[in-house]
Amino acid sequence: MWLPVLGLLIGIILGILTDIDIADQYSDYLSIAILAALDTLLGGIRAQLQKLYDEMIFVTGFFTNIILAASLAFLGVQIGVDLYLAAVFAFGVRLFQNIAVIRRILISKWSKKRKNEKSTIN
Repeated sequence: MWLPVLGLLIGIILGILTDIDIADQYSDYLSIAILAALDTLLGGIRAQLQKLYDEMIFVTGFFTNIILAASLAFLGVQIGVDLYLAAVFAFGVRLFQNIAVIRRILISKWSKKRKNEKSTIN
């Protein structure tokens, strides 16, 4: 579980400390890459909470998602179709699904913990 969090912290720190301007023609690629990275991060957190986490799957999924999404965006630019929107939609849906599952798992764990604390008090 520490790998996704560490990567996120390093990315945030690098983003704050550097003053990099991204050209407009690359903004679609960057937005897709960020969505793919967030999708992978939330998928890793979800897998950890479900006790299914595997670092190899996380790392390969991270790079596969980014490469596939950037390739879709590039292909769309080449043929004149906004294919990056398909990736935005897919990653957006998965982000919300992962957040919903994470929320349910955390609420379930919290409820069980509260229930156990009440039973030990009584």
